[in-house]
Amino acid sequence: MSVVSDTLSKDLSNEGEEREKIIKNFCAAGKIAEEIRKDAQSLVLPGESLFDIAETIEKMIFDAKAVPAFPTNISINELAAHYTPKIGDESLIGETDVVKIDFGVAVDGCIADNAFTVDLSGENGKLLEAAKSALDDAVASIRPGVGNGEIGKIVEDKIKSYGFKPIDNLTGHMIEPYNLHAGVDIPNVAMDSDYQFKEGDIFAIEPFATSGEGHVVDTADIEIFSVVSDGKIRMRSSRELLLKLVNKYVTLPFAKRWLVNEIKSKLVLSASLRELFNAGCIHPYPVLREAKKGLVSQFEHTVIVEKDGVKIIDGEIKF
Repeated sequence: MSVVSDTLSKDLSNEGEEREKIIKNFCAAGKIAEEIRKDAQSLVLPGESLFDIAETIEKMIFDAKAVPAFPTNISINELAAHYTPKIGDESLIGETDVVKIDFGVAVDGCIADNAFTVDLSGENGKLLEAAKSALDDAVASIRPGVGNGEIGKIVEDKIKSYGFKPIDNLTGHMIEPYNLHAGVDIPNVAMDSDYQFKEGDIFAIEPFATSGEGHVVDTADIEIFSVVSDGKIRMRSSRELLLKLVNKYVTLPFAKRWLVNEIKSKLVLSASLRELFNAGCIHPYPVLREAKKGLVSQFEHTVIVEKDGVKIIDGEIKF
């Protein structure tokens, strides 16, 4: 087994860890996320730099003695997910933008994933309310024995009641330590359940509402990746980068802009990431755009399933 595989298996193993400690870490991450979200909402103003907003949120996380669970997503208008600023990004928030901020906090790999939307135009309140109300209804309906498809129907019905569409190919997801998407989804549309919630499960619930078609497509813009496996790598710089990525992020997503201090040459960095991608070592997260360029809103909580319902670990969202 390679050094990379050894590190992955070691860091992803829960052997010897008590469940109580894991839950405590998830709740600690949630508390930090709740406090940062309060401040982050005030950062979303016309003329502000996307790069500065992302870096500020991530600094808040580090200052709280935690780490970002993934790069801060700042997805505007028809962009639904996975936009994080590029190296040297000069993009600014517009005066009428619909801005989605999605960030995660990790404490020993235990993740609180949360998101909110700000409507700077003041004209899209119903679109925001559709996603937020769907989130509230979903949270109120989850308990042991309920199927994930049932929650999808609740989300779909609520969003459609506002005259919008849920995005059918974006989902909530189970979370485990160092595993942001742990194999079970919560759909945003009705479908047959393939999983029933169990006490102790941890899920991110994230309805997306849109004025468009209700479907997202990949764009060519990719700034976020995660390590998934070893591979045959030729360049020394690529091998060194992969080892650094595993040691620093394990399997959590990272941004290209985070790596400028690891490989100072942008050309070498791009070449190394390209080789790692072609070798199947890293997974890309393309920026996702609503298919018909409809506006998109998003709200998200991370919850722990308990005996009679759920516990929201990242606090109530107000907008």
